[in-house]
Amino acid sequence: MYAIIETGGKQFKVEEGQTIYVEKVSGENGDSVTFDNVLFIGGGDDVKVGAPFVDGASVTAKVEKQGRQKKITVFKYKPKKNYKRKQGHRQPYTKLTIDKINA
Repeated sequence: MYAIIETGGKQFKVEEGQTIYVEKVSGENGDSVTFDNVLFIGGGDDVKVGAPFVDGASVTAKVEKQGRQKKITVFKYKPKKNYKRKQGHRQPYTKLTIDKINA
């Protein structure tokens, strides 16, 4: 059985026991988080499609780690105008392990 959830403005296809990296979700290591924005549940004869979300469905996950991704460099440049701007950015993320899909 799998589900499609929405978090951080993105959609993820998840299965029980799977590890995923999502946009930062509040919680400490070992905490449990619940996602109620379930768009689809399938993987067998019982298929549920939400409009936009499946009623009464949720996905429970455990926070494994909070971290930040590798640094990217944002460089703006305009030729012949002596305009240069250099900026760095590290996006925060949360590593989750999917515990249960409640249909």
